Amino acid sequence: MSEEQGNRKGKKGEMPSFTTGAEQAPEMPSSENKGTQWTHILGGIFSLMIFMLGIHTMSGSFQLFGKDWINNLIQLTSNPFISLFVGLLATALVQSSSTTTSVIVTLVATNGLSIESAIPLIMGANIGTAVTSTIVALGHIGNKEEFQKAVAGASVHDMFNILTTLVLFILELTTGFFSSMAASLAEVISPLEGGKTGSLFYPLKLASEYLIQFLGSNPVICLLVALAMLFLSIRGLTWMLRTFVIGQLKKNLNKYVFERPLNSFLTGIGLTLILQSSSVTTSLMVPLIATGRVRLKHAFPFIMGANIGTTSTAILAALFNLENSEIALTVAFVHLFFNLLGVLIFLPFKRIRMIPIKMAQSLGNLAKTNRVYGVIYVMLFFFGLPVALIFIGTFV
Repeated sequence: MSEEQGNRKGKKGEMPSFTTGAEQAPEMPSSENKGTQWTHILGGIFSLMIFMLGIHTMSGSFQLFGKDWINNLIQLTSNPFISLFVGLLATALVQSSSTTTSVIVTLVATNGLSIESAIPLIMGANIGTAVTSTIVALGHIGNKEEFQKAVAGASVHDMFNILTTLVLFILELTTGFFSSMAASLAEVISPLEGGKTGSLFYPLKLASEYLIQFLGSNPVICLLVALAMLFLSIRGLTWMLRTFVIGQLKKNLNKYVFERPLNSFLTGIGLTLILQSSSVTTSLMVPLIATGRVRLKHAFPFIMGANIGTTSTAILAALFNLENSEIALTVAFVHLFFNLLGVLIFLPFKRIRMIPIKMAQSLGNLAKTNRVYGVIYVMLFFFGLPVALIFIGTFV
């Protein structure tokens, strides 16, 4: 072999090792990546501040409505079964149980709702939050196989919440189990957080008072502005953190998360705590299930975890309602305990865990035979049925 050929071979041999080394070497974070990270962090902090300002503004706007409006609201929610479907419909319309539960907590804190009236609303909101993932499932309607899995993946959240509500709603109505347990915990925690948060969030409370004055102290305008701030801040926080977090987890999601039910469950909690939206986290599962990347039975613990994580928004809203934080915390803890007990019923036992999964698979099979059934399910269950029952209940 000539020297020239040897050099050529050596050079050819060197290239792969050089390329491999470059690929294996840790990448230094560029200034652009650092800038993007800081944008996400600052955007998340800004969204959280807007959320708190919205809570305070909404609290002030409820007080402006007066006692007559509050009495009418209490009469509307005096029937717990109607309240259940009011919570479902409200959440289906705004597609965010975080928004609905924050409003409910604030109403309780301003004496606009009793705890007894708020609990069915919270439980209804729990069911209604699944509408987003079910709508996402409709995006796979063009492919029968994918649509079958997508409907099953989306509706398993519905089935879990429906079955949990059937059992625990009756338990609460007959014994007051959740409200008494939540009141005990709120009584312990409220004195611990009251003095600290009072001074910490006073500037936001003051800002909300100035905002209400700027809006002319008109209760309707103030409430609409507060709801807009609440809704947009939750969406903003979700969007910022979704783009920041999901990209890191997406590659290894199936390998490290779904192989074990406990890992799947804890990831569901953690991701929803970060994103402050179970609608987003459960909706992320639908395309993965539809395309066969994640099996339904492996995704189900993740969805149950998301149900726990979403309760954090109501707890935050309760902590920011400084005027009556103990009562507000009671309602928020009812939401937490309700979801926790639902998980304890379904997660540990495989046979029980398979009940909502099989129900969802049956609905998926039905949607596969005729895709119209999937559309009818969304329109009837989340909108048609609640409106009809609320309308009938107001005249009974």
